Amino acid sequence: MLDIKLIQENFEEIKKRLATRGQPQIVADVEEVYRLSDEMKGLIQQVQALREKRNRISDEVKKLKPVGQDVSWLIEEARKIGEEISALEKQAKELEEKLNRLLLRIPNLPHESVPVGNSAEDNVVVRTVGEPPVFDFEPLPHWDIGKNLGILDFERAAKITGSRFALYFGLGAKLERALINFMLDLHTKEKGFKEVLPPFIANAASLIGTGNLPKFVEDLFKLEGYDWYLIPTAEVPLTNIYRSEILEAERLPQRFVAYTPCFRSEAGSYGKDIRGLIRQHQFNKVEMMIFSLPEKSLEELEYMTSCAEEVLKRLGLAYRVVALCTGDLGFASGKTYDLEVWMPSRNGYMEISSCSDCFDFQARRAQIRFKRGPKAKPEFVHTLNGSGLAVGRTVSAILENYQQKDGSVVIPEALRPYMDGLEKITP
Repeated sequence: MLDIKLIQENFEEIKKRLATRGQPQIVADVEEVYRLSDEMKGLIQQVQALREKRNRISDEVKKLKPVGQDVSWLIEEARKIGEEISALEKQAKELEEKLNRLLLRIPNLPHESVPVGNSAEDNVVVRTVGEPPVFDFEPLPHWDIGKNLGILDFERAAKITGSRFALYFGLGAKLERALINFMLDLHTKEKGFKEVLPPFIANAASLIGTGNLPKFVEDLFKLEGYDWYLIPTAEVPLTNIYRSEILEAERLPQRFVAYTPCFRSEAGSYGKDIRGLIRQHQFNKVEMMIFSLPEKSLEELEYMTSCAEEVLKRLGLAYRVVALCTGDLGFASGKTYDLEVWMPSRNGYMEISSCSDCFDFQARRAQIRFKRGPKAKPEFVHTLNGSGLAVGRTVSAILENYQQKDGSVVIPEALRPYMDGLEKITP
């Protein structure tokens, strides 16, 4: 959520920066916020003036009544003023609720360093690491590789649930589990993250705090009869660990990492990546989360991105880091780097991690603050989140990049200790 004072005091600049997101409705919403906040200020001033007038009347009554003067007309005037104040306060409350609903719809401000652009085509490649594999045969897509090896079954998963679900068998299930453990070990033992096992269900307040509600309600799976939702990412429970709390500056940064399944309806994505493990309704992910001092959050974003990169480097997968442009930023993000892994079936790169600095946007919604000292005024922390990595997509990248002519798949060396020393999955 944006600071309404920031909008009031820097309206033209805020409007200009939000316009770079390329959605006219955002500009219309922030203009309406500015207009309504001005109206709110007028109402507050009217209420204050009426209260002062009523106080003067009350003082007059106290003076005149003891000396026997008729004060009934003054009391009646004070009563009418009280009714007027009540009506204005009711109007102000309704206006405040309308303002809050609007503010919840407005996305984060793009940071000044974010490249301006309209779509993913305007994203900027920051660096490319590693060389894509060269095959002396026609490489297969991962869904065919998995089927041929007997480790992935999408047809039976569809029978059990529906489309966009997967069954893993044998070494496929073990590979998924190996990746989860490998990623968690890397982030906890070497990168300074604390492992968390959070709930996989979150309430509406938690999803409002991260920016998933009310904007993206169609992307969520809600539990019937409860104010609960299946989490779309571990970012939701991790961000809300400190909701409505005040931390000490000395405790920052705090870095957490969690494995969770993730559940997404993928509303609006039908027909896109319908085959394989790329865009599923249920998938596993290892998620990093950082609570940072404001002045350190951009440094933390670089660090988080390097941690996600390290996973790809250890797995020997070619990838590139992309700075998202203003038109491609997520709702809650002020600056994002995407990691894109090479996929032979696409003859191109595919997103496998997204590392974002949300600045104080989520903290303001979730009321997560810190104090620099006992007598210091509370400030909003900065929150960052990033995939470290999306596990199913990592499985698909390994199957495609490490496939062999005989139909087998070589296990990356970094994973072999987690696969009981296995070097290859064979048909």
